[in-house]
Amino acid sequence: MSAGEADGAAALLRTTAAVRDRATALLHRARAGESAWFVVDDESLPAAVADVVAVTRDRYPDLNIPFHSRWRHFEAGGVHRTAELDARLATLAPAGRARAMIDLVVVSVLLDAGAGPDWHYDEGSTGLRFDRSEGLGVASWHAFVDGVFSSDPGVPLRVDAAGLLSLTPARLAEAFQIAPDNPLVGVEGRVALLHRLGRAMTTRPETFGPLGRPGGLFDRLLPRHGPATIAAHDILSELLASLSGIWLADNAIGDQRLGDCWRHPAVPGPGLTQGWMPFHKLSQWLTYSLLEPFGWAGVQVVGLDALTALPEYRNGGLLLDAGALRLRDPGWLATEWAVDAELIVEWRALTVALLDELAPMVRTELGSDATRMPLACVLEGGTWAAGRVLAQRLRGGLPPLVVVSDGTVF
Repeated sequence: MSAGEADGAAALLRTTAAVRDRATALLHRARAGESAWFVVDDESLPAAVADVVAVTRDRYPDLNIPFHSRWRHFEAGGVHRTAELDARLATLAPAGRARAMIDLVVVSVLLDAGAGPDWHYDEGSTGLRFDRSEGLGVASWHAFVDGVFSSDPGVPLRVDAAGLLSLTPARLAEAFQIAPDNPLVGVEGRVALLHRLGRAMTTRPETFGPLGRPGGLFDRLLPRHGPATIAAHDILSELLASLSGIWLADNAIGDQRLGDCWRHPAVPGPGLTQGWMPFHKLSQWLTYSLLEPFGWAGVQVVGLDALTALPEYRNGGLLLDAGALRLRDPGWLATEWAVDAELIVEWRALTVALLDELAPMVRTELGSDATRMPLACVLEGGTWAAGRVLAQRLRGGLPPLVVVSDGTVF
């Protein structure tokens, strides 16, 4: 294998076209009855659509649906934390505010893997208690405001490489209120991921600046000439190229780390890419979450539907709980699965492909279209919330499958 071959294979796998094409191939295979793990029940897909439509109408009666992004979690409990942050950043120019908001959202998204069922965060200023994704969002917001990720106590509203590299599990535990009776899944993995982010940024000053700030992405991606317009996939491509070394998974082709990209023997593809199923879930979640900071700074982000649905346990759980996907052996629901297990890889792939089919059906039922309701809004309306509602109704909020995660995938 030459370095050029490895580079080319990694570049192909870092595209959402590869995610979609390969997920669709696994869906066709499952529909043909060739999956060892799943049965696709197309007659139950309308039930999933109905669940999504009902939840969307309940959450957004006027159908003025924002993007599915980390910013929704910063608004948990109806508290306008984004407005508060904007007020704290009021002395900065729009570009400076955008850099700070990108700093916040990058770190918060990287900390946003499953919290587990036993952790919560108590917000002192409001008296509210949050758990799961909202809790992680609110906790990371306060940690950012308190300067946990900055190396300069005089400039707390910043994330920089030195600040991340000095972060310890004990410091994160303090900020996130972790204790023996309030355990958070994957603390060591989360801190290791932030350390890797710090190291990666120090090696890419052309993207992250001399201090190594995630907010350097704003300057890197801002068009030098012409209208302030960028494509959503360009944001994702920059993230995948510049941060490929941070992922804890050892998945690689040659010396090219692949991150959230896993082996499945039935996945087609040319050359070295055969058998690899890419997802890039956290990177895409981060891309969705960067749409608003760019937009607030006056940069128009286009091509949103180039991104895919997020293959995580709420979206995937919706399909299982609504019956659109069925396990060939119900006993597998009680089995613990590693993230690289073939069943989990295929579940995630089928989630991506089926939500591409579900989205236009949801729009039709709501009397909307892809222009007014891009996939980012269908997810928010939407599929993620409906998956959570069904999980709460059926299992007290637990996902349908038990996945052993290091805190960086789920």
